[in-house]
Amino acid sequence: MEIARLTAEIERLRGSLVGAAEVIEEIEETPMPPIVLDDIVVPPHIVADFARMGRQLSREALVKGTMGAISMLHPDEPGLMVSTRHSTMLSRLDERGIVGGRLGGNPPRGSISDWKVHEVLLASVALVTGGPAACIHMQGPYTTAASCEKDLILVQPIDIIGKEHIGKVVIVDLDDDEQEEFLRQVAEALQQGGMRCVVVRGHGAYAVGANLDQAMANAAMLEHSMQILLLARQADLKI
Repeated sequence: MEIARLTAEIERLRGSLVGAAEVIEEIEETPMPPIVLDDIVVPPHIVADFARMGRQLSREALVKGTMGAISMLHPDEPGLMVSTRHSTMLSRLDERGIVGGRLGGNPPRGSISDWKVHEVLLASVALVTGGPAACIHMQGPYTTAASCEKDLILVQPIDIIGKEHIGKVVIVDLDDDEQEEFLRQVAEALQQGGMRCVVVRGHGAYAVGANLDQAMANAAMLEHSMQILLLARQADLKI
């Protein structure tokens, strides 16, 4: 009788887990409406991808509150860029937190303050991929802390996976007075770092890829490697 009771309890718990997984999946895949921005139409699957990525960035502590931003080139409209809106909370992102505009034009109303940085990085990636490009600005604490070291020009993983998948990442100093020069340095730093990430000192990192998942993978890998680096320093390990 005890075995039968335990078997029934296991089956009940198993059913609860399946039900919970279905609820979580339903939340993660919440349908999103399309967005019409002047003459730009953002299809619902892109809006859903933005929302999913915002939640993932928040869960992995790569952004907090209204930090960070997500952008990509419109897959169906060449020359169009889509991004999150200024001061949008990525963990609760929906269609109201997305804007769009044309590359090379004026940033749209409500755009992120670093719209031009995303624009330059997306254009650089598009030259390599032949079209698709995505960018994530993440402000993970370990990457940001590692970049604050005075006179440091590179952040370099010490773990094997980080070395293989990220390699060296160039640090660029923010310069609001010389915007064009800063943007040029960002583009060069991305190329020198293998077209994966570029770090702005004290301001997190911009991770890129052909799509949002690739950009997210690069962002997460960089933050993981910087955590290992700082832990190794704290433990005074001989590296």
